[in-house]
Amino acid sequence: MFGSGGGRPDRGSDGEGRVLNVFSHGVLVVWGLLVTMPLIWAVMSSVKDDREIFTSPWALPSALHLDNWTRAWTKAHMGDYFFNTAVVVGGGLIGTMLLGSMAAYVLARFEFPGSRFLYYLFVGGMSFPVILALVPLFFVMKNMGLLNTYHGLILAYIAYSLPFTVFFLTAFFRTLPTSVAEAALIDGASHTRTFFQVMLPMAKPGLISVGIFNFLGQWNQYLLPTVLNTGPDRKLLTQGLVQLAVSQGYKGDWSGLFAGLVMAMLPVLAVYIVFQRQVQAGLTAGALK
Repeated sequence: MFGSGGGRPDRGSDGEGRVLNVFSHGVLVVWGLLVTMPLIWAVMSSVKDDREIFTSPWALPSALHLDNWTRAWTKAHMGDYFFNTAVVVGGGLIGTMLLGSMAAYVLARFEFPGSRFLYYLFVGGMSFPVILALVPLFFVMKNMGLLNTYHGLILAYIAYSLPFTVFFLTAFFRTLPTSVAEAALIDGASHTRTFFQVMLPMAKPGLISVGIFNFLGQWNQYLLPTVLNTGPDRKLLTQGLVQLAVSQGYKGDWSGLFAGLVMAMLPVLAVYIVFQRQVQAGLTAGALK
């Protein structure tokens, strides 16, 4: 009676809100533990010896065995795999962001015959399983002489990441004000200068967000390098971890394997920690505008 007519707060609704708030926070805490506990366990295992990993898997290490990292970096050739991955992912990320941003800007700002078809073609590319393209892609790359090369794998990474990049940035460019671009064109700036000097700086949150998603996808990619990069001197980090796991036989260098796994995780975690605010801003900018 008082909640509807007397202007007093409805205690029932307040109680339901508190219960929902506690429940949502509890779910987030459980989810956070499920995500962080495997990471902490992997880091702890990377500085243990093999005996401690099996006898006391959840206990703190009795001593820091940093030689595990040295052994994984040198004897397991993780340093070479790390360098190859940095070259391929760096080239693929630059090419994806450059081509994807230009295509998204054109599709978002200009109307021309076939523009909608091209946009939906990119959208359809996101739903196409990459595993279905592996066999024809292998023979195409073989006929072009691009197998076991840096630039061949970079081109495959660009094609793999381009549909999502165009889809994401097209929606983001549509949220940006057109008056700034029109003012630049009136002042005599060309479309190229307007894009690189006016629109790209305004789209920085979206570029950082999609760039991080592409970095994660390309850094953790396993199918494409396995099929297109079979040379022993050009293996990437994901291939190196698998080779380190299967080449041990009955001996099992588990401490070195955990050290290599943590090496592969650190760049991804570092990138997200540094740019987490930009990722959140890029994901919410379109909704806020």
